[in-house]
Amino acid sequence: MGKLDLLEINFTNNQEVFYGGQLVQGHVTVQLNAEIKMRRIRLEFNGGARVKWSETRSNGQSTYTVVYSSKESYFEHVLVLFGKGLEEKGDDHVLQPGNYSYPFSFQLPNQLPSSYESSVGRVRYTVTAVIDRPWKFDHKCKRTITFIDAVDLNLEPTAAQGVTQQGEKTMCCLCCKSGPIRAVLKLDRLGYVPGENIRIHGEINNHSRRKMTSSFAELRMTVDYHTPSKTRTQKNSVSKICKGPIQAGGDDIWNGDALGVPPLPPSNLRGCKIIDIKYTVTLNVDPAGPAFDLVVPIKIIIGTIPLRSVAQQYGVPGPMPSSIYLSDHPNIPVKLIMPEVSMSLPPVEYVNVSPSNMSNNQDIPPPAYVESYFGKVDVHDDDDNEHTRGNMEYAPVYAYYNWNEHNTNTFLNVAPKK
Repeated sequence: MGKLDLLEINFTNNQEVFYGGQLVQGHVTVQLNAEIKMRRIRLEFNGGARVKWSETRSNGQSTYTVVYSSKESYFEHVLVLFGKGLEEKGDDHVLQPGNYSYPFSFQLPNQLPSSYESSVGRVRYTVTAVIDRPWKFDHKCKRTITFIDAVDLNLEPTAAQGVTQQGEKTMCCLCCKSGPIRAVLKLDRLGYVPGENIRIHGEINNHSRRKMTSSFAELRMTVDYHTPSKTRTQKNSVSKICKGPIQAGGDDIWNGDALGVPPLPPSNLRGCKIIDIKYTVTLNVDPAGPAFDLVVPIKIIIGTIPLRSVAQQYGVPGPMPSSIYLSDHPNIPVKLIMPEVSMSLPPVEYVNVSPSNMSNNQDIPPPAYVESYFGKVDVHDDDDNEHTRGNMEYAPVYAYYNWNEHNTNTFLNVAPKK
């Protein structure tokens, strides 16, 4: 440890989830067992997005690597907690042995994209405490926080609308055309929040001479990562329910089967110009043997504030309980259940932080927060080293509603301290 026993960032009320315009408040704790000469103790607030990947190419004689990257910054702010100002000259300061606590406060901008992490791109918000020492390595402690963009489905014109889509595919059987496979997919609305179920209505008519191995409904997430010279697209299946085979000449009916929405970032990742997120619900028919699936897609919207009409259907007059129970969610893989997650909600007054988006939603209960479907990532940056302290394994958490469970007595502890 040397002269430094502790360098730590603590947030007020253990809050690590924030909305636009909120204050990031807390204190930096320093414990010294010997005096340290330093320029200053500073606190850095950073928010930004980054996209980066590499591709291997060959020119026939050798192979080489091409790196694609882009980034954008949303804010960079520095607070000096002790010592010289950033532009101040003169002698360095000496901090004597002892325990020190330095309060801080920083107001987030109103419009920011939601936190997001993947192997190709990210939107990340960090708070870093630095003991700036002359001619020696700096001591650092970094905390990553989650920002959630308040995407209110009540303000999305198409969120409450129902849509019907259909598709048809003609198969070949022993060099002869067979009858078509037809599928109809119907959704009663287009707007959802994590924790809800998408009710799948549909019909499949197998007029072909071939057996269909299965049919399945799927929630797909498509992410476009943009750089000045190239765009990379990743597609993920994030929720899926399956049904059995359909014999030649047979039919199958989907009658409100529940497709769960796991903890995910909101659609579009608005405010970020280099990462774009879209969601699609598909009804798929998988033929036996070599043939492409019949796929019927409908684009949907994932938000963070649910439709008021949906909340009223479940008779939720007030706040949801201080935690959420996930074990009876059969359409979300087991890996989504995170018993260790313990995150503090924003204070109840967060609904007034962004009046244009949230002030009319007092009749909608606040959500719990659940770790991202994609799990934790390593958040070391290029300028971090062995002297950087803090938890370097991080996953964003997202607003999560579970209407069917809000009166259950057994919950995971993922909500605020009272």
